Amino acid sequence: MEPAIIVHGGAWAIPEKYSRMSIEGVEMAVQSGYNILSNRGNALDAVENAVISMEDNPVFDAGSGSVLTADQTIEMDAIIIDGDTLNFGAVAGISNFAHPVSIARMILERSDHVFFTGEGAERFAADAGFPIVDPTILITEEAREEFRRFNNYNEGVSRNFNGHDTVGAVAIDLKGKIAVATSTGGITGKRVGRVGDSPIIGSGAVADSHIGGVSTTGHGESILKVQLARSVLVNIERGHDVITACQNAIEMMRIRVGGSGGVIAIDSRGNIAKAFSTSRMVWSKIDSSGMKSGIDR
Repeated sequence: MEPAIIVHGGAWAIPEKYSRMSIEGVEMAVQSGYNILSNRGNALDAVENAVISMEDNPVFDAGSGSVLTADQTIEMDAIIIDGDTLNFGAVAGISNFAHPVSIARMILERSDHVFFTGEGAERFAADAGFPIVDPTILITEEAREEFRRFNNYNEGVSRNFNGHDTVGAVAIDLKGKIAVATSTGGITGKRVGRVGDSPIIGSGAVADSHIGGVSTTGHGESILKVQLARSVLVNIERGHDVITACQNAIEMMRIRVGGSGGVIAIDSRGNIAKAFSTSRMVWSKIDSSGMKSGIDR
């Protein structure tokens, strides 16, 4: 199997001033993952490292750059999935750690459970030796400004606060293992305790090495209602090629619940696809034909 990887940095109305930084960020992330794959590495390591790269990049809403809740705190969610075993690890509502995806990976590998939230997730992370950080170092001035604009909504300021959204990665390695990881810092002004699609198996991500792997981004509640990631795999199982499978799932979400968003996917034969219904989604991929990136439809 030829290794391949695709990443996304969120599907939303990405402002022009962030477009170049966003493209550079996903290209750096996809290269970090592909470096592992090209050295006969594991798909799980590839997607984790790609997502860590974006969690460390404040242009994205994950890790550093996470947006503020209604209480002006941060709550981060993440998931990582092994498509060979179908095992996964997920966390939701954590604030004191820089790399939620790595905590999710530790849950996958070292816990009988698969999903931890809030205080329990943070206790697990601390017990596992992850360094505790001051959440304020993860909050950017851009996130504070977005929160101020959110609070001004009733005064007539445009309410465009799906901003930044989610990051994700899908990879297939030389052995045909597919892995997926998704991570997010939430949506600006959300109520404390709200969990979107990102850490939910079948919605924010899914992986089965016999079929394919998918990471999603967009309006979380809509994605949850239609189980968007799983819908892509169902389409593949029905005989659609991976590009059509992604496009049909996005269209189904629009028709059924009026939601918008994006998906990236790789099928069991290593074919890569993406689809999105938002104005922009930043993405980058590397396979045997080289690197390709984009942001506009």
